Amino acid sequence: MTQNIYDNDAFFTAYGQLPRSVGGLDSAPEWPALRAMLPQLQGKQVLDLGCGYGWFCRWALDAGAARVLGVDVSEKMLAQARAMGERAAVSYARLDMEQLALPPASYDLVYSSLAFHYIERFDALLAAIRHGLKPGGKLVFSIEHPIFMAPRQPGWLTDAQGRKSWPVDSYQQQGTRVSDWLAPGVVKQHRTLGTTLNLLIQAGFQIEHVEEWGPTDEQLTQQPALAEERERPMLLLIGCGLG
Repeated sequence: MTQNIYDNDAFFTAYGQLPRSVGGLDSAPEWPALRAMLPQLQGKQVLDLGCGYGWFCRWALDAGAARVLGVDVSEKMLAQARAMGERAAVSYARLDMEQLALPPASYDLVYSSLAFHYIERFDALLAAIRHGLKPGGKLVFSIEHPIFMAPRQPGWLTDAQGRKSWPVDSYQQQGTRVSDWLAPGVVKQHRTLGTTLNLLIQAGFQIEHVEEWGPTDEQLTQQPALAEERERPMLLLIGCGLG
């Protein structure tokens, strides 16, 4: 079973203070790039894996989706999603993605934001998603970039001239990585970029767009703190389709 760190009280409280938790999609700097990868949602059936507070679920409904299902392993996250506004065409369910099983050809879009890097059996998850997508369906997701997932502690190093570097630790060694992020002992699954893309191909997906996300000039002007994201990619965005 996936580690349910989001139901840890300390983690959940700290997570609730992040800008993207307070301001939603528009406070996530990668959102414009992710949004550009999405298909038209009018009348579509949408599944959000790792839905958290349900920000994307509500956005998808406003964008014209007919039905949206948001799933998460965390009871606290789902309770927050429901508390932020019940919508008749949006439903939420508790589910461990490691055990995902979907009705065949049920969804036009499967979306996930920053959740797949917690999954150990990514191949099994992709098989389940493919089974649940309709012909012509889309998978759009973001994960932590593998370079970001494999830092040598304590992360950023600064030399005498103030230049930052992000030393990488055993990038080719794939598997479990444990870090202290918002709370001690957060378990994530490191896969190389090549492994991630090849698993998608092997599962039968057609890769349509890959973006090693970095801030635009306009975003840097508005949020100078994002400058460090140009030193190494923090996020990987991928869009796929089925023939």
